[in-house]
Amino acid sequence: MIELSKIKAGQKVVVSEVKGDNRFLSRITSIGLTIGCEIKMLYNEKKLPLLFYGRDTVVALNRKESENVLVEVIA
Repeated sequence: MIELSKIKAGQKVVVSEVKGDNRFLSRITSIGLTIGCEIKMLYNEKKLPLLFYGRDTVVALNRKESENVLVEVIA
């Protein structure tokens, strides 16, 4: 498993684990980022938020928070 922040644009991954406090977990699950969710990285440039597509929605997530989302690459 690797951190979401390390995924390159164009790669598809599946969420394996989400770490963090209750507030973070609640926010992440409310946007649909749950274990088993398949996402495609759209934009990942240094020092900028990540932009990815998952569950029919484009999501922006800051780099610090994305380190708490562990994924497995599928494509």
